[in-house]
Amino acid sequence: MILVLRMNVLDKVLTLRPTSVVARLGTRSRLPALNPRDLLAALEGVPAALPCAPVPVRPMLPGLLAAARSEDAVLGLLCQHPLADRGAAERFMAAVQEVAEADGHTRPVFLQAGPVRVPRAEPETLGQLEEGLFRLVDAGFSLVSLDVTRLDAGAAADAVRRLAGPVVERELALEVSLPAGAEGSELDGARDLLEGLRRRGLAVLFLRVSAALLGEEDQDVQFLRSLVELAGQYGVGVTVGEAGRRSARVLPTYVAAGVKKVECTAPFERLALASFPEQVRASLEQKAEKAGLGAGELLGVMGAQLPALDGTEATRLEALTFTEACEVLAALGASRTGWKSMLFLAERGD
Repeated sequence: MILVLRMNVLDKVLTLRPTSVVARLGTRSRLPALNPRDLLAALEGVPAALPCAPVPVRPMLPGLLAAARSEDAVLGLLCQHPLADRGAAERFMAAVQEVAEADGHTRPVFLQAGPVRVPRAEPETLGQLEEGLFRLVDAGFSLVSLDVTRLDAGAAADAVRRLAGPVVERELALEVSLPAGAEGSELDGARDLLEGLRRRGLAVLFLRVSAALLGEEDQDVQFLRSLVELAGQYGVGVTVGEAGRRSARVLPTYVAAGVKKVECTAPFERLALASFPEQVRASLEQKAEKAGLGAGELLGVMGAQLPALDGTEATRLEALTFTEACEVLAALGASRTGWKSMLFLAERGD
């Protein structure tokens, strides 16, 4: 009887998958890859933030998904550099589908592309990025994140309007970072951006702020709460990106401040880097410094080009990823949100 109930709930939830996701996974897929907008609705009033973890290298995927099952948690999976080459997004989606279906994963997931960097607002640059975003939507991502930290609020709003077409047309979720601005003017910049997006008729699900802006040791909780309050006036949730630089212990602070999503990238990047031989790590660090990236971030770009981990190291990385992910999910209040979300969404669809 319980098995029948679970199957019926899953069948109903699967009908909520975005059409682009179904087109990518196929109609026979049983993976509940959902729009995070639906997951936010399911967790309304729950003291939790949607967790989102990167997958710098493939052996981490089984550990991440196993943790979500162990904790009965909603989980977001992040493709950090989906436009790094033309096949990056498709490889990411194929890996997620293969591992999830091999393990019979039926907890809700959402799949995020980016943050995609928008370095300039020039027509040529935006045209290239627009083509790339069409590919991301077709690849099956349910959330696209745009990094406009190099643009002022006005230019950022114009760029988002130009780029958001494929995402908005498919009714997928859109995330935008804080725009460029002088130190101390972040709230004003956020307000200008949100107002500019509203005037242009653009609905954004998340406003993203880097954890680095909140401080390393003493978190600027008041700023974060003010940002959450401001974004809420526009119907937008706040994401904290690049979280977990020091420790997962700070994650409950974000939940208490009202943050809706947390990208906990740093711990998983550290694990991935540590699994490679010292000479590979040294080479990555040198290349990252030249590219102006962190070594873990560059690993997300170059993962497919690096030598495959041997079986022992891959198994060890999977186990360490599982342990880290369980800690992150618990710290964000995401434990026991999986089945609860499924029930809510199934009942809403009746």
